[in-house]
Formats: sequence, structure tokens, C-alpha cells
Amino acid sequence: MTALRPATFLAALVLALTISACDRSGPAPVGSASIAADASHARFRVVAAENFWGSLAAQLAGDRAQVQSIVTDPEADPHSYQPNAQDARAIAGANMVIINGLGYDEWAHQLVQASPASGRVVLDVGTLLSLPPGSNPHRWYFPGDVRAVIGAIASDYERLDPADAAYFAGRARDLTEVGLARYDALRAQIRARYRGVPVGYSESIFQGLGQDLGLRLLTPYSFARAIAEGTDVTAGDKETVDAQARERRIRVWVFNSQNVTPDVQRVNELARQAHIPIATVTETLSPAGESFQQWQVTQLEALQRALRQATGR
Repeated sequence: MTALRPATFLAALVLALTISACDRSGPAPVGSASIAADASHARFRVVAAENFWGSLAAQLAGDRAQVQSIVTDPEADPHSYQPNAQDARAIAGANMVIINGLGYDEWAHQLVQASPASGRVVLDVGTLLSLPPGSNPHRWYFPGDVRAVIGAIASDYERLDPADAAYFAGRARDLTEVGLARYDALRAQIRARYRGVPVGYSESIFQGLGQDLGLRLLTPYSFARAIAEGTDVTAGDKETVDAQARERRIRVWVFNSQNVTPDVQRVNELARQAHIPIATVTETLSPAGESFQQWQVTQLEALQRALRQATGR
């Protein structure tokens, strides 16, 4: 994960501090008129650092809360996101903030610290999952973790708005049992038919899903992690990954289209030359208006087609 440039972050931090100084009241109280201005039933305001968690948060909130996501552009690389004044203002005024953690969005964590507020709920996904530093931060590609986060968001909503506890519990049930049904079914189908198929992947974002699907991930994790974190790939890893594509040791190549480095471009071309089917994933919702489950289903369907093409089954 590439770090935010200090000068840029300092400017955003100063903005956040300025906002806090101008409005010592912090987030509007639950049920206040200012929060309900755009939604008659909204009782509190939620800000998610990224829209993959924001989509789930919005579906769980229904009309009881306003949910805003900060990182939403499917054409941008979230690794290099730089917060601005609007981001600082949004976090300063939130009753609840959802952060991925694990170094993925340190800027959001620092903006929260810059505008402390009594009663604000902060859900840090890495902390929720009790993961140590250095763990793969892309937890929204770990299906089991997705369900854990859904449960935590619903619980935090009940804490903020106890009167609507049954409403939030019902929405959580609908999301996990109905909303994610196709997502769950596709994963089960791929796991049953393509377990053990060797695939390559450009970066660590795909690790959790690939393991869940039972695929054999041949790419050295050190290569995938280096691409994700923006560090140099070793010569040995380059040689290994190139040979896997050139010699067709992998049946499918999966790459993150939001982070295409020269190393990834080279392997993409080698895969095309070797007639290896290619599937793509993105870090944030693509298109931005999709729900979490629509986005994931579309990607799983494309991966399933690539696996079918590669194996003939």
C-alpha cells in the first residue's frame, strides 16, 4: 500500500482540524433535523471510507440513515487516494465512520483522530477481525469477512438507534439470505467445478476470493503483495510469473484493472500471446452505482466464463 504524501495529508489534516474548531458540537445528534433534511426517516449519518463497505452500509441502513462513501471512482487507484476538504468535513460530521484499516486507508483513520467527537462509532474492519499488522487488507474479497462486517454494521446501527433494532436486524437478514444469494451460489458452483485449477493473479486483492473458490493460486504471494503495495517486484518473482504465463502453467490470469503497473502489463501481454483467458477485478464498485453484490456477481460470472473457456467444462 503506498502511503499518502506527507504534505498532501498535512493539508487535509489542517482542514479537518479547522472544521472541528469551527464546530465543537461534532456530529449532529441521532434524530436531529439536520440529518433528516434529505431523508424524512434518517436518524444518523454514516461515512464509509470506500464504497465497497459503503454499499453494504447503505443497504443495511435503509431509510434510517444517510450513508456516504468517499472513495468511489472506479477509474482511480484507491492506493494513492488523497483526501480533500469535503472528505474531512464529512468525517467530522459523521455519527459513524467505517474504515477498512490494516494500512489500506490510513488517511481516514487520521482524519477521524483529527476531529474527535463524543458518541461517534468507528468501525475499523481490521480491528473487528482481530487481524495483525501486515495482513492482506482487501477483506471485502474474503467472503467470510464480508458477513462478519455486515453483522458488525447492523449491531452498530442498533447501538446508535436502539428504537429501530428490529428494522436493522431484518435488513441484515434480507441482505445475507436474499441479497447475497446469487453471490453465494456462484461461489459454490465455481468451487464445485473448478477446484484446483491453477490460476495466476496480479495482486493480493484476489487472494481471499481465490482461496474461497478452491482455485490453485500459483503466483508467488510476494509478487502479488508488491504490486498491491507499490513496491519493487524481485527479479526472481518476475521470472517466475512470466514463465507461468509463457509456458501456460496457469489456466486463467486475473488482474486488478485499477492497478496496472508495467509488470502487470507485461504479464497481461504474455497471457494474451499464450491464449490464456483473462479475467479482471476492481478494488471499488464498477460501475460506481452498482451494489456490492451486483459488482461481485458480475466479476464472478466473468471468472466463471474464463474458467470454462480454459478447461472446457
